[in-house]
Amino acid sequence: MAALAPLRDCQAWKDARLPLSTTSNEACKLFDATLTQYVKWTNDKSLGGIEGCLSKLKAADPTFAMGHAISNGLVLIGTGSSVKLDKELDLAVKTMVETSRTQPLTRREQLHVSAVETFAKGNFPKACELWEQILQDHPTDMLALKFSHDAYFYLGYQEQMRDSVARIYPFWTPDIPLSSYVKGIYSFGLMETNFYDQAKKLAREALSMNPTDAWSVHTIAHIHEMKAEIKDGLEFMQHSEAQWKDSDMLACHNYWHWALYLIEKGEYEAALTIYDTHILPSLQAGGGMLDVVDSCSMLYRLQMEGVSLGQRWQDVLPVTQKHSRDHVLLFNDAHFLMASLGAHDTQTTQELLTTLRDASESPGENCQHLLARDVGLPLCQALVEVEAGNPDRVLELLLPIRYRIVQLGGSNAQRDVFNQLLIHAALNCTSSVHKNVARSLLMERDALKPNSPLTERLIRKATSVHLM
Repeated sequence: MAALAPLRDCQAWKDARLPLSTTSNEACKLFDATLTQYVKWTNDKSLGGIEGCLSKLKAADPTFAMGHAISNGLVLIGTGSSVKLDKELDLAVKTMVETSRTQPLTRREQLHVSAVETFAKGNFPKACELWEQILQDHPTDMLALKFSHDAYFYLGYQEQMRDSVARIYPFWTPDIPLSSYVKGIYSFGLMETNFYDQAKKLAREALSMNPTDAWSVHTIAHIHEMKAEIKDGLEFMQHSEAQWKDSDMLACHNYWHWALYLIEKGEYEAALTIYDTHILPSLQAGGGMLDVVDSCSMLYRLQMEGVSLGQRWQDVLPVTQKHSRDHVLLFNDAHFLMASLGAHDTQTTQELLTTLRDASESPGENCQHLLARDVGLPLCQALVEVEAGNPDRVLELLLPIRYRIVQLGGSNAQRDVFNQLLIHAALNCTSSVHKNVARSLLMERDALKPNSPLTERLIRKATSVHLM
């Protein structure tokens, strides 16, 4: 197994004060290989990709608790499957728990198993608490850091996403494997909480150490987006493309950011070219949730701008349709709904809304189902009302919850689709009650993101209908 030579064996994990309960050096190295690819957002062909590594990992030591934890954790953190609907995943999680009880694990490993089991139940906040317990005693546990970071992202816990890394950052000295990637992870939390200068500095440091760090590229793309630095953003993506385009798990998302700059400029055909060349093929090849929401979000933004999309919603629907009953993340649900509405598939739309309502009525400890009644369902209903041509109703549904939409997770840039939705509805309102809402929203947007061409276009539209 020559490809695994630089990866950590049993002794190396002990030396790192992160001992693994297995006697198999091969299992330890395959665990490291899987973790490395997860952090780098890349399936490394020389290692056999994440799937190949996990398959070999299970064969090397079928009772390796941390092997089970990383395998199940990665499926769950992908948010494309749930233990409720996927019996194979449900069995895998139960097997992990049972296996962990048959052997003497370290406290850290026991916490990892508990965190994955808790996440599987939909109790993301509690899972984060367990990962944080690990990080208190083991600040260089990359798996706990990454799983908690992703879970905070899904919860819209922006400060926690930042501070979780701040607490452990000083412990990550340059001699520790993957330490440069911690800079990129930290920079993203700083960016989401508007510390743009610090975020850019850290992301650039990470890229100076490793130019192929697609996540740090992604942070800088966000900063340019948030500040409406369209020219700088486009130049940065063009100049760095060769470095990140092979990062197969994130390249599609970076192309999505590139397309957002083009939509800002009103260059819709160029944006659609990126969609057709990079985003849709990635969606159809893999069907990962990030590619799904990117596809739906981009098409919805273009649709609001009045761009003709042809049959593109129909291309997306076969992928989203399979997930209409999942209800793992409300953020995902809203994007699946965009696709079924865009493709005029009333049956799938109804199925999604009905099953989401059912989930909200018996939520258990699932944090997303608990949030569905107050935030998820009103947002989904607003999307339905847009399609039905009822802008006043859209405002009635969205204005009371607009400051809670962050709880659905995603980034500030991703959730901007809902801000734009609200503005477009306000521009089309007929009720005197909502007469000045568009003006207020546009003034607010202009203050937060000066020099945005998209905002300027919307202001011109408002002026033409005497709302400004």
